[in-house]
Amino acid sequence: MSIEHSSVQRRARIHAALGDPARLAVVDTLTLGDASPGEIARALDLPTNLVAHHVKVLHEAGLLVRVRSEGDRRRTYLRLEPDALASLAAPTLPPVPRVVFVCTHNSARSQLAAAIWTDRARIPAASAGTDPAAQVHPRAVAVARRHGLRIAATGTAHVADVVHDTDLVVAVCDNAHEDLTQGVRPRLHWSVPAPADTDAAFEATFAELAARIARLAPVVEPAPND
Repeated sequence: MSIEHSSVQRRARIHAALGDPARLAVVDTLTLGDASPGEIARALDLPTNLVAHHVKVLHEAGLLVRVRSEGDRRRTYLRLEPDALASLAAPTLPPVPRVVFVCTHNSARSQLAAAIWTDRARIPAASAGTDPAAQVHPRAVAVARRHGLRIAATGTAHVADVVHDTDLVVAVCDNAHEDLTQGVRPRLHWSVPAPADTDAAFEATFAELAARIARLAPVVEPAPND
């Protein structure tokens, strides 16, 4: 996506408007209810002319609207536009039928990522390696089991036998990302270091993959059924 894209430009305007602590405080004040500029000034202990300036900036960024009171028509209330805040989230990715996690040996990081994804997301997942090992690392199997997940110890595979053109490929190590320059090309890259051969290191890798998956899963849409 180009930085000239309209959605990027809109998000930039909103971020700029929220970059002042006082304006962010105004937005916080309006999150759960509407308020007049005077009420905001009192709540935040700000001069009314400064509130008017901040309200103008927020209004121009599309973050709030002004509405006339149905009672005292001379009074104006400010209402937050929740869709504007929602637009700050990154746009969703194109629909995909499957996510494939790839690392070098398909023995730890990609296996764990696929197991976590399968447990927490709606779209099917698989894993593969650019130079697959004979079996999955025992500590990967063990850490998955400790979190209630299951990995087949002998279930490694090569990318050529797994990845389809329609898959969303996520390289979860730098070597795989750099190796997949011909044919299969990862559409996403996570620079997750190889875990040291300790339970604590595998737990840390599991936690990092789980956190990344928590960010990715909401923005990936499943492909429609044929």
